[in-house]
Amino acid sequence: MIGMVTVGFAVCLAIIVFLVPEVSAVTEASSVDVASSVFMFLCTALVFVMAPAISLFYGGMLRKQSMTSMMAQCIGVMAVSGLIWWAVGYSLALTGDGMLFGGLGAVFGNGLSISSGDGSIAIPTYEYMLFQGTFAIVTSCIVFGATAERVRYSAILVFITLWSLLVYAPMAHMVWGGGIIHSLTEIGLPNIDFAGGTVVHICSGISGVAAAIAIGRRSVKISKGRTHNVPLMFIGCFLLWIGWFGFNCGSAGGFTETAVLAGINTFVASCASTVVWIVVQYLHVGRVNVTGLCAGVLAGLVAITPGCGFVEPWAAVPIGAVGAVVCYCGIIFMRSRNGVDDALDVMGVHGFGGIWGAISVGVFATATYSGYGGLIEGHTDLLAGQIVSVIITLVYCFVVSFVIMKAIDYVMRNTGERKGAALTESEQMIGADTIEHGEPSYVM
Repeated sequence: MIGMVTVGFAVCLAIIVFLVPEVSAVTEASSVDVASSVFMFLCTALVFVMAPAISLFYGGMLRKQSMTSMMAQCIGVMAVSGLIWWAVGYSLALTGDGMLFGGLGAVFGNGLSISSGDGSIAIPTYEYMLFQGTFAIVTSCIVFGATAERVRYSAILVFITLWSLLVYAPMAHMVWGGGIIHSLTEIGLPNIDFAGGTVVHICSGISGVAAAIAIGRRSVKISKGRTHNVPLMFIGCFLLWIGWFGFNCGSAGGFTETAVLAGINTFVASCASTVVWIVVQYLHVGRVNVTGLCAGVLAGLVAITPGCGFVEPWAAVPIGAVGAVVCYCGIIFMRSRNGVDDALDVMGVHGFGGIWGAISVGVFATATYSGYGGLIEGHTDLLAGQIVSVIITLVYCFVVSFVIMKAIDYVMRNTGERKGAALTESEQMIGADTIEHGEPSYVM
């Protein structure tokens, strides 16, 4: 599987590099750049694959009684959040000029084109909507790693419906659509996020923690369960690593020098973080396991995401290296919190990694690539702006996500079968695969 994916990626890249530019030269009259359009379709596909990869990664880390549940969660979340994004999410996030929400001018794809851009992008507007939609899908899938093994399927789908509208779309608008975080530039607090440090990683990490606190801990009888399938987890991690190049490079909006910069920074940071993770875990526990190695890979990927198009390649080394230490300590910190059961270390990796990544932009960004200089160029305003944007993201996403999950739990406890949003202890022991889906992944 891994070999086929790698070969396919190489073939697609070769087509883009060697063949598509020739076609593009013939279609200069078009309002879009053909090479960039094909490149963005590849990136969109790579990001889309990250969602099912999350189900393999998360599912492999859980008990065998939860594998089907995790796959069902990802498929359901992908479908619901994807439909919402097309219907109204894109419009609320990336059109209009409100401080919290955008406009309704692009609901149900209104005004979007399959053949032309809008002047600000070199690809069709429908293609841009599709690419951004895969971000919404992946972010939604990340959240439920924190609440794994204890939330009813119906509650998950209701939560993601409301969360997509009230948390993700506003966050995307506040950062990328001209909303309140972006407008901080007007008061001397510039902030930039190339591929989603705040919108994707901090948002999903703190939202997962909020939902986990609202729903309560898993039964102590299952919370100490071990990774049941290391190969599946590894395959999921490997696919995420590949998909991340689409995630970061595609955020350049086309086949440009910035996309190449994002690619090399993504590669360097993830390698640096993995090496540092090996050293830290060996010094801490005297051995290195595959679960830890996968976390080390993700730590660097998360950390470099907000700045991959804004920093020099050498800066990707300290960003990835520090990211590994921050995420390692973040996981230990979260596991020591008695009131929080972040089942799959979503906050530890995505939350803390995203926080460091956003702050690192204020340190290492260069004016050549980002328009703003960081501390290395003698400027402090960008760092201040990055810190403020992190704080706003943490507060907004936590509060709204907590309220949504609490409201869902309250309604479910007082209507219908009155079971609440969380599985009971006996249901958790049996496993969500059987209780919720009637379809165990393994016939023993």
